[in-house]
Amino acid sequence: MTPGVGPRERLLDATIIHFGHHGVGDTSLRAIATAVGTSHRMLIYHFGSREGLLAEVTREVEARQRALMTATYDAGLPPREAAATYWEQTVEATLRYGPLFFELAAHAMQGKAHAAVLREELIAAWLPSVTALCLELGVPEAEAETHARLALGAARGLLVDLLVTGQRAEVALAADLLTRLLMLSAETGGVQR
Repeated sequence: MTPGVGPRERLLDATIIHFGHHGVGDTSLRAIATAVGTSHRMLIYHFGSREGLLAEVTREVEARQRALMTATYDAGLPPREAAATYWEQTVEATLRYGPLFFELAAHAMQGKAHAAVLREELIAAWLPSVTALCLELGVPEAEAETHARLALGAARGLLVDLLVTGQRAEVALAADLLTRLLMLSAETGGVQR
């Protein structure tokens, strides 16, 4: 047991590990509770509902991915190598959690109550860190957020491609092209209008 970590965090972590090994599908809250060694009442107490639990799992996985991105780029690797390293780590996470992420993203688009927080965070939580990365690469400040939105949107599109087609090598080539295009834009001072 990790010192200083409360029961909610332990349940969330156990659920993430469980979903990583078994997927989500239409597993009931009771089945999830049994799998992580608790009762469905405790999950309701901490997360409100199955959907609330799924939303919290997605938020936590996303937060871990943002932290991983920051750590990868702070490791001092050349930008293209850092991008390739981070892409591979993202692919591994997507293969485990991608269907859940995109299912809940669809719920956020549909305005479902349990996904309201995700609607606010799925883009906004990523923009500052990706914008900062674009600035580090040399993208002019006036264009950094636009580049960040392009990178985020294109990367998520490539992850959908990966999940639908399973063509990991082909999608990796496209991700590398995206990196090269963003770096070229940064090197040439952005996109002239």
